[in-house]
Amino acid sequence: MDFDVSQDLKDFLAKLDTFIETEILPLQAENDNNRFFDHRREYARTDWENEGLPRHDWEKLLAEAVRRADAAGFYRYGWPKELGGQGGSQLDMAIIREHLAAKGLGLFNDLQNEHSVVGNNPFVQMFRHFATLEQYARDSEALIAKTMLVAFGLTEPNHGSDATHMETRAVPHVKDGKKGWRINGEKMWTTGMHAASHCMTFARTSGNDGDARGITCFIVPSDAPGLKVEEYLWTFNMPTDHPRVSFTDVWVPEDSYWGQPDNGLAIAQSFVHQNRIRQAASSLGAAVYCISESVKYARERKPFGKPLAVNQGIQFPLVELATQAEMLRLLIRKTAWEMDRLDHKQIERRLSDKVSMCNYWANRLVCQAADRAMQVHGGIGYSRHKPFEHIYRHHRRYRITEGSEEIQMRKIAAYLFGFAGPSKVAL
Repeated sequence: MDFDVSQDLKDFLAKLDTFIETEILPLQAENDNNRFFDHRREYARTDWENEGLPRHDWEKLLAEAVRRADAAGFYRYGWPKELGGQGGSQLDMAIIREHLAAKGLGLFNDLQNEHSVVGNNPFVQMFRHFATLEQYARDSEALIAKTMLVAFGLTEPNHGSDATHMETRAVPHVKDGKKGWRINGEKMWTTGMHAASHCMTFARTSGNDGDARGITCFIVPSDAPGLKVEEYLWTFNMPTDHPRVSFTDVWVPEDSYWGQPDNGLAIAQSFVHQNRIRQAASSLGAAVYCISESVKYARERKPFGKPLAVNQGIQFPLVELATQAEMLRLLIRKTAWEMDRLDHKQIERRLSDKVSMCNYWANRLVCQAADRAMQVHGGIGYSRHKPFEHIYRHHRRYRITEGSEEIQMRKIAAYLFGFAGPSKVAL
């Protein structure tokens, strides 16, 4: 592996930084838009009287930043070329996401709702690898134009980490002479449903509870009769766009799915692997930001007539965090590099443990780094006038979502002890 960042990517990052300085930061400074990023951020972003949803002016600002980034050729960097992107690799995206998160909070990259001037968009890659030719012809233009906005409905109220025991069911059903499916069940944490045009709804269509096969990924219009947002779940970091959604005799036409019937779990695994490695890179970047800001503050702050930085009680915890960040960066980049060299559908079989290592450790590290930054900064670090509490509250969720760290450690253990993965036959 070549540890040098390619010149093309260096040039891209330089252009991206210039774009942020000339286009995005001035937009953030307009019309008191800084209220979404300074100590007022949680109040400014949250429509407390409307179920805690994001305020319209907040989402409008994010959309304008994305529009500018798209027009400048940055937003779709990681999309496949055939879907209007630049075909950026997993390694490229990991480096870019760390780079942006290490800048701290700002309109250029606000991870609370996966906003960034370089989009993540795992749905696009997922669609490319699993859609049939017919599905591609039907939905690709809407995805490219972003008129098709998709929420992800996998987790259920009684089934979080184990999707194979989901209770949502879809059965063949003829309606008005047309073949289709009737869906009944509930989903939790269906992020973005308030703005989505469709919900990716995973439902069992055959087999038994616990079977990996027999689950189908339906694409259900958000206005389908019987689909209802029951409540938006208020969280540690507000606003919320994470609802509980019910499906009561929801009917969709026969071909309203992505991929193949009964093989939908592979699509979900594709989603989480892409998201986990990129999100790990973002957590690493945020951790680096917390460490860097703490070092800077410790050099400037002079209680009792000398800088905090001369005290080993300040130095050693930051040394340990900085060491872990360096090691984690190497693992993330090596894993992303290996992902780029595998067929997309082989990642689960051969590299899933490394993706889980990156993700659970990065999410733990950023929480430790944010906590240490608060401690080094003292009272002002605990206040909302610094970003550390926001970083902690946001990234704390990732120790649960996208697979809890216990589930990811279970995955690693399965590979390590030969219950799954490449070592299964040998052991």
